[in-house]
Amino acid sequence: MSLLPDCLAAKLPGSLAEVEQVVAEVEGASHVEAAADTLRPDIDLPGRLRWVRRRLGLVYAALLALRTLMPALFAGCAATICAFRKQLGVTQVLPMLRAIGAEHLQALSPPLGFGPRRMVSPDFMKQQQHAAGPRAPPSVA
Repeated sequence: MSLLPDCLAAKLPGSLAEVEQVVAEVEGASHVEAAADTLRPDIDLPGRLRWVRRRLGLVYAALLALRTLMPALFAGCAATICAFRKQLGVTQVLPMLRAIGAEHLQALSPPLGFGPRRMVSPDFMKQQQHAAGPRAPPSVA
């Protein structure tokens, strides 16, 4: 049980319908950049792409989790908004999925569920960081 209304996205601004619209727009576009240009023309391309990809990653993780948790209901269904809409016969699937997966909300990723965000371990960050050291001497031509 949560105090968050069923229509609002968890840990993202806006509603589930708005998040679903972003994902559906990307699924129907020729590529992510084209969808990002349409959805967020008010910010630069790198910001647009981060904004769109964050929503894509979270929604696809939740769809995959629900498909895995409920194989009888979603067997053979791809983890996409379009496939889930077709499977359930609805135009707005995320609000319905929140109701269907109510007992799993603590494990599902936002914006559908209330599970924790994926944490990056300090060891992973160390692997990504290059070693600091003195600057290389200038080359002599």
